[in-house]
Order: sequence, then C-alpha cells, then structure tokens
Amino acid sequence: MTALARLSTGLPKLDALLGGGLVPGTMTVVLGATGIGKTQLGVHFLRQGLHQEGETGILFDMTTRGDTQNHADYARRMFDWTLTPASADGLLTPEAVWDREQVRRDIIHLFQRSGRRVTIRDLSTEELQIWKADLNRRLTTAISFFYGNFVHGVRRCVVDGIEPADRASESFQFDLFEYVYHQILRKEHDWVARDLFRAAFRENAERVATHAYPHDQLGCLMLCTTHEILLDDLIARPIESGDVLANANTILLMGKVRNGAKVTRALHVAKHRGSACSDGIVPFEIDDTGLKIGEPIS
Repeated sequence: MTALARLSTGLPKLDALLGGGLVPGTMTVVLGATGIGKTQLGVHFLRQGLHQEGETGILFDMTTRGDTQNHADYARRMFDWTLTPASADGLLTPEAVWDREQVRRDIIHLFQRSGRRVTIRDLSTEELQIWKADLNRRLTTAISFFYGNFVHGVRRCVVDGIEPADRASESFQFDLFEYVYHQILRKEHDWVARDLFRAAFRENAERVATHAYPHDQLGCLMLCTTHEILLDDLIARPIESGDVLANANTILLMGKVRNGAKVTRALHVAKHRGSACSDGIVPFEIDDTGLKIGEPIS
C-alpha cells in the first residue's frame, strides 16, 4: 500500500462518498445510537484489511459495564469469520510479541470485569483510585496487543464501546482512548517498543528494527454511542473545543430519518479532510451480510 492509498471501508458506495476511502494515518469517528449499525460498519472495515493489506484488522472493545458488543456474531454472520480473543489479563511476557501464534489475535476486551460507569462524577474518590490502578495495570496489555499485531502486518483497528457522556472531558473512556491514540497508534514503532520492553529494550532492539511498521499508515475507526437517535439531531450536535471529535480527520453520523411514510437508517459525512466528499444524506439497510448503502435522499 502506497502512502497516498486510501483505506477502503469495505463498502464501495461509502468509499465513493469519501472520495475514495479513509485517509491513512488519521482517525475516523462514527457517531450513532445503540443498534444503528456502527459495529457492523466496523466489522466491514476490519475485514477489508485482509484484502487491502493482507491482514484483518483488530478490535479494541472498551465497554466497561460488564457486557460487550456483538462483534463475534456479526463477524461470523457477515464473513464466516471467527474472531480470536486476546487475554485481558496480560499473561504473556512482552517478548512474546515476536511469536505470531501467541499474539496475533483479533479482539481484546480489556475491562470486561469492571462494570464501572464511564464518567468521573459517577465514582467516589475510592472508586476513582481503584479505576486508575486497574487502568495502569492494563496499559501494558494494551500496548502488547496493538504492537504485537502491528509487527505482524495489521494496519487498521476499530475502537468500540465508547458510551455516551455529557462531556468528553468527564469520560474515562476518552482518557484511555487518548492514551491509545497518541501513545500507541500515532507514535513511531520504536518508541512504542520502548514503552513495552522498558529495561529489556536494548536486548530486543534488533528485532524491533527488523519488525518496523509505518505508524503513519495505520487506520483507526472509533465507534461512539450517542443519546441522539435522529440524524438531524446528530448533525446539529455541537463539538466541544479540544474534544476528540474536533481532532478527527473524518466524522460519520449514523441515525434515523423520515423517508416518505417510513423511518429509515441513514448516514452523513459530517467531516472529511483530505478530499471532496458527499454532503448528502444516504439511506442504508442492514441484513446478515452487513450494511447495504442506497442512493442519496433527494
């Protein structure tokens, strides 16, 4: 893949709306209510990596309430693809990243046992301390998951399970995402390796150099659940200064619209730096094979 090649979403009609696809080395945010189709879109994007880069993408599930998305069911129904989970307990040593059989996994659910809410005001001082301690213990596992997949050819990821919060600055999930995005995805490979190996970096330095990957070619799709259900409400939604949305290269909105006598699903490209893109509202349907995108609503 050349530096100028777009990352296909796996949906040709959506790629056309985006002027050829997503821009590598940038972040795309998808906003929409529960059940609107965000996760199916993410699975399309991940699977397309097999055809474009030779490796399916990876999924970082940030759900913290003890449940999870239907990633495995969607992958199986849409592509007959069985997702292989990574352990959230970080049982492997950092040096295990060189063994493809041990580290090449499709999905990790890092906080599957926490069951905590996502905003600061929901927690007492003691609960906040427990959360931060749990987070610090699991950051090395997160680095190992991403780095271990990237050194074996993965070039795209989806971050799912971002729950609604009145302000992004109050959300633990956005804090964790900011770390993952800036300290792993947007960081040069050897600096990520330093964070992973720490004192053992020198003895792994030769392998780090051999397994270099272009961090500026990684694609990231972030799926955020919103309170807003209607597409019109999402379009009117303000973006906070300093919000992760303000820093996104591309923002896709997915919501309900009235189309004649019925209410249907539709999407809209709210932001897309790097090329001309459609400003229309485009209906889509969902079946067992995923999203079916229609023609813009006139």
